[in-house]
Amino acid sequence: MIIEPRMRGFICLTAHPDGCAQSVKNQIAYVKSKGAIDGPKKVLVIGASTGFGLASRITSAFGSDAATIGVFFEKEPAEGKTATPGWYNSAAFENEAHNAGLYAKSINGDAFSNEVKQETIDLIKADLGQVDLVIYSLASPVRMHPVTGVLHRSVLKPIGSTFTNKTVDFHTGNVSQVTIEPANEEDIKNTVVVMGGEDWAMWMEALNKAGVLAQGATTIAYSYIGPEVTEAVYRKGTIGRAKDHLEATAFEITDSLKSIGCKAYVSVNKALVTQASSAIPVIPLYISLLYKTMKAEGIHEGCIEQIQRLFGERLYTGNAIPTDDKGRIRIDDWEMREDIQNQIKALWETATTENLNEIGDLAGYKQDFLNLFGFGFDGVDYDANTNEMVPIPSIKK
Repeated sequence: MIIEPRMRGFICLTAHPDGCAQSVKNQIAYVKSKGAIDGPKKVLVIGASTGFGLASRITSAFGSDAATIGVFFEKEPAEGKTATPGWYNSAAFENEAHNAGLYAKSINGDAFSNEVKQETIDLIKADLGQVDLVIYSLASPVRMHPVTGVLHRSVLKPIGSTFTNKTVDFHTGNVSQVTIEPANEEDIKNTVVVMGGEDWAMWMEALNKAGVLAQGATTIAYSYIGPEVTEAVYRKGTIGRAKDHLEATAFEITDSLKSIGCKAYVSVNKALVTQASSAIPVIPLYISLLYKTMKAEGIHEGCIEQIQRLFGERLYTGNAIPTDDKGRIRIDDWEMREDIQNQIKALWETATTENLNEIGDLAGYKQDFLNLFGFGFDGVDYDANTNEMVPIPSIKK
């Protein structure tokens, strides 16, 4: 079939397997270009199919020759219907890893469930014995709690008062005002259950109880802080409350696993175009201005650049891992530079529909959004008939 992008709001309903494969190849080439990292050798990535999770799997494998197991929840293809991009990303990753002589297997299912945790443990026991790095990078809007059976849904809302500010429809470039009503206590609780640290702690407890965590293992979860202009809807909103919980959980995990010397960290990463960030009002306008500013300064990074720098310059240097006063690794340091943020504040005040293409990088935003789904890559013939029925080698029907 000929596969074209079909948009519905901030979601693309199609994905291109050849484009996703090209994206994975590009990321692998970048990691290789930066040289070897004396890093992990047996890695579990929970949320491994897109974004920072995929970048973590690629960096582990092609930066440190690590064996990797990836866990994710993606829709497989059907005749005449494409899979989700994460499915195609994972298929491409496994093929590239196997061609390079690297171990790579994947599990497709609900990572919040006890069943997938057990399936993962069984696979580690059978093939790897133990893992020395666990990446936790889930980005789901809903969670079925494995103990209570209750389905919890997260929300994107401010806390305490109504929020009004600028936003942009990145498809049209129209800058407008958006107003979001505040969350209630139930909204806050649900968002923390979905996006907080409880499931991360459950994973680490299960892995430890099963004896599949290596002595001195490390676990990393990803977070975001961001600037003042987005904090009401993000860091001081419902998502921020969940991120506070996630960050507190790192200390709890480290304490609970001190008998094996396992340490848990939260890495605060840079704002990037993702399916999740595209859904948050205000964030697309901020990212557009951020991209323009950081590109002009020569310090723009995507997911793979961020994670390669995290591994190569923070986690695996042979020195103590540098953290801020709250114990977090700050790989958002370039984004949060005072000069960068001052420029964005000034641009924010003047941003309009008419001048956004000039003062912001809306084109770059759109390009990155298309790239998420395998579209817009050089070297891919998007007019050609493409086989949508791409399998993931390690996943058997």
